[in-house]
Amino acid sequence: MKNKLTNISLNFRQETLGTDSEAIRRIIKSTDFFNEEEQEIAVELIDERLQKGKESGYYFLFAENEGEVIGYVCYGPIMGTASSYDLYWIAVENTYQKSGIGKELMKRTEMIIKEIGGGRIYVETSSKDLYIPTRKFYQKSDYIVEAQLKDFYGPNDDKVIFVKVV
Repeated sequence: MKNKLTNISLNFRQETLGTDSEAIRRIIKSTDFFNEEEQEIAVELIDERLQKGKESGYYFLFAENEGEVIGYVCYGPIMGTASSYDLYWIAVENTYQKSGIGKELMKRTEMIIKEIGGGRIYVETSSKDLYIPTRKFYQKSDYIVEAQLKDFYGPNDDKVIFVKVV
């Protein structure tokens, strides 16, 4: 896919590679959204996928430019449900943000989930002002607020849960 805004050629892959841990660490850190603990969690998920394969319950979609991972999505089925999925992470390297890559990653992930029998996708984020662009991104992607859990992450930091039927 040729992205007109960044003038790059995007390739997408679902296969996880040993080099993806460091790519995810670099991407997450570049966004300036996540603290060190959250960054470690993002890397732990890819490491678990690399160790356990599909049994980990974590699935990935990577966006690459000339072989370099510049964005990714992590998602997985919600155990004990008929067809619900969690979207755990979606992140694009800072220098490529606002270029349509996140939108393309989201669209492709939704298609994958739908093709494998998923019916609903849940995603959560913080209510802090820092995450206003994140919440707007989900809303522009046709996700609706399903619930808001007061002070979930800490005082004045609610968990906002979005859902989309695919």
